[in-house]
Amino acid sequence: MKTYVPKKEDMEKKWWVVNADGKILGRLATEVSVLLRGKNKPEFAPFVDTGDFVIVINAEKIRVTGNKLDQKKYYSHSGYPGGIKEKTLKDLMENKPEDVIRKAVKGMIPKNKLGRAVFKKLKVYRGADHPHHAQTPHEYEF
Repeated sequence: MKTYVPKKEDMEKKWWVVNADGKILGRLATEVSVLLRGKNKPEFAPFVDTGDFVIVINAEKIRVTGNKLDQKKYYSHSGYPGGIKEKTLKDLMENKPEDVIRKAVKGMIPKNKLGRAVFKKLKVYRGADHPHHAQTPHEYEF
């Protein structure tokens, strides 16, 4: 008996809509990363992109627990001496709430070529509207 190895061409890609209204950031990010990687499917293989497309709406309505709004910091560096910049979660939520979800999910997927391909299937939007109605996405509840 041979081992079944899934092919990228054989995978059926679904589109899911996840409503982030009232959801906790980390728990939402884990569910989204599982859908993106395809770990919920029986034909999952760690070396093949078996995941689905995920649309996250209402990104500005996520919740965090504890004092994370003031204490959690995001860093970026320009590459020049003294070029480090830091933003708190509160600042990022006011200006770009989509980036908060993107950064949380990106930390949960592999850091390689496959992870970059998986990350491109994530679409995050601030409001309840999204431009992907033609793909007939399904509502995902967790």
